[in-house]
Amino acid sequence: MATFAYEAREKSGKKKKGMLDATTQSAAIAELKKHGLIVLSIKEEKKSVLQKEITIGRPIKNQDFVVFLRQFATLIRAGVGLVDAIHTLASQTESKSFRKALEDIETDIRNGIQLSEAAAKHPKIFEPLFLSMVKAGEASGNMEVILERLALFYEKTHYTKEKVKSAMTYPVVILVLAIGVTVYLLTNIVPTFVGMFQSLNAELPAITKFVLLISNSLVRVWYIYIIIIAFISFFFRIFVKTSYGRKVFDYVKLKMPIFGKLFQKSSLARMSRTLSTLFSSSVPILQALTIVEEVVDNRIIGKTLASAKDSLRKGRPLSEPLKKSWVFPPLVTRMIAIGEETGALETMLDKIADFYEAEVDNTVDKVKSLIEPIMIVILAILIGTIVLAIMVPMFDMYSHIQ
Repeated sequence: MATFAYEAREKSGKKKKGMLDATTQSAAIAELKKHGLIVLSIKEEKKSVLQKEITIGRPIKNQDFVVFLRQFATLIRAGVGLVDAIHTLASQTESKSFRKALEDIETDIRNGIQLSEAAAKHPKIFEPLFLSMVKAGEASGNMEVILERLALFYEKTHYTKEKVKSAMTYPVVILVLAIGVTVYLLTNIVPTFVGMFQSLNAELPAITKFVLLISNSLVRVWYIYIIIIAFISFFFRIFVKTSYGRKVFDYVKLKMPIFGKLFQKSSLARMSRTLSTLFSSSVPILQALTIVEEVVDNRIIGKTLASAKDSLRKGRPLSEPLKKSWVFPPLVTRMIAIGEETGALETMLDKIADFYEAEVDNTVDKVKSLIEPIMIVILAILIGTIVLAIMVPMFDMYSHIQ
């Protein structure tokens, strides 16, 4: 929604100035004409940085979007008109950005634009998957069924994502705590022993020299560590944004010890669920594969799906390129091949998604049970090294006194 400053003339000849909110300049002119005004000039008012609503990431949470889809489907099924349904949902949402988007969509539909076209103007909220399925719903007349399928899809994919996040959160928190404790010991505890060690005539062991060196550097030139971390983070972000960098990053993710299998299963579950949902909504297979390439969010899997798309164009089976890729286990390729042969590809993909969503649950539990002892060992090594570096010279000093 944009704001337009206008100057118009009434039928009586009196000039009038004002501001009007509308989606486009044409819509603003049409609105003024409805009120019997002759438009003399109209210009969009540019908002300042302070006036603009700043949103980071998606303007609506996934769970809220699921609720929106469920309510939308219920209203349509109850016989409520599309415009009235969107108006009702816009008045209920708490997100200002989402409410504004729905109001814009409502205006567009009133002006004769289809829902899928109106929603496409808000790519931060409505993904290609949503737009393709809504377009299929408009063509088939089963909009409420499509919305229910979308809600189910977002529910299941959100659950899988949250499971993966929970598996990653625990080791990250423990690692941050371990680093925090280590830095505290090196900057507050170790320096208190420096004077004592300097009074010793004996040669300090290598481990003590190493710990003292790190301790001194953290106390005196701590800002260098911050600069190095910021430098690495900055260049890592730039590298990952490149096509090659993203491909390398996605490859490393899938090959990581412990977490690699979890990422692989999560991506396969998302891929299968998305394809199954699109097929069930009569979205053309080539278009569906293009959407999945983006949704799966992994360049290695995306590259294989692009090969599968080329294979289909040449009249070959979908499963053929998947068999050649190490990312897709034999279970996936066999079930897809059977689905193609029997004409039940949608059902097979649904079963693959169910299987790997359950596998993600099991893998998360295994990862959590495995990570705990590993993190304890890492913490013990870090703190044990510092304690050892302090205690060895002290024992040496004690033996000299004896």
